[in-house]
Amino acid sequence: MKKIIIAAALFAIVGASSEAQAVGCISGGAAGAVAGHYAGHHAVLGAIGGCVAGHELHKKQVADRKLKQQQEQPGVKPAQ
Repeated sequence: MKKIIIAAALFAIVGASSEAQAVGCISGGAAGAVAGHYAGHHAVLGAIGGCVAGHELHKKQVADRKLKQQQEQPGVKPAQ
């Protein structure tokens, strides 16, 4: 019963977030769930950790892309 409540809460959190915030969370959550399952049946904890890590990785990739685009444009100084 505890696992069902935790899973329902996780789905509610993911479902309530906007699409922009879910980018990275879905793939990270799936990978974390698989890793957590094999690391001692902690799939829910792995999914939560994977979601956070995937979201942060996506934010970093977007920031790196923006910086690269700014550096490629002549006459535009990159933000520091």
